[in-house]
Amino acid sequence: MRRILIKYGGNAMVNDSLGEAIVDQIIQLKALGIQVVLVHGGGPFIVQQLDQAGISSEFIGGHRKTTAEALVHVEMALKGRVNGRLVSLFNRLGSLAVGLSGKDAALVIARRRYHEGVNEKGKSTKVSLGQVGDVKKVNTEFLELLLDKNITPVITCIATDEQGNDYNINADMMAGHIAGALAVDHFLVLTDIDGLRKDVDDPGTHIAELTAGEAEKMFGNSIQGGMIPKMEACLLARKAGARQAGIINGTNPQLLTEKIIHNKNVGTTLI
Repeated sequence: MRRILIKYGGNAMVNDSLGEAIVDQIIQLKALGIQVVLVHGGGPFIVQQLDQAGISSEFIGGHRKTTAEALVHVEMALKGRVNGRLVSLFNRLGSLAVGLSGKDAALVIARRRYHEGVNEKGKSTKVSLGQVGDVKKVNTEFLELLLDKNITPVITCIATDEQGNDYNINADMMAGHIAGALAVDHFLVLTDIDGLRKDVDDPGTHIAELTAGEAEKMFGNSIQGGMIPKMEACLLARKAGARQAGIINGTNPQLLTEKIIHNKNVGTTLI
């Protein structure tokens, strides 16, 4: 049985009709016997929640530092708003889904993430980002049980370490780890452009396919900004066991079925 993992997030999440269209496409895939796991972030909702709580954000090396106080509101945004809404959409459209975080059934074991850099004296530095974590381990047993019952796991990017400390994890990277652990046939990261470009400002330089070696050479030039964790997640997923990984335009939901069912070469595929 074919199995796919879709990472959904970004500004597309604030468009209700687009979210419903994506869920509808996933339900069509399920109707054809394809098992689907959905992993999501929720950046716009996190920002809104922190603003409402009057919590300012500090960035270290481009990464948002998350205090224990802020994490409470991050979890409220991700689980209380985004995850619950997605699960309700599935259920309303007649397809069973269950909302999870990495904390449930010890699905993801986290470890604290540090920002490593070099100070003005040329010495290496290691700075804590607070309650920001990386994936240490993925336990797939519970996901396998759900998928075997045709229930879609909808997973948000909060997890706990072995000492019981909670962490916010980059959703792209968490999705890549889970995709690899499940050895999915397709790992698809949804974004708001058609994929990777050789020239980030020129849609005409779209890259349809590339190897891992080619991708690794593009970091810092063609791969920059928000595309960095997406391509890192694709590389990680492929190395860890996913058969195929790629990026497609999530603002055009029908590309999901075109890619998975009709095997059309859409987006950017890591081969």
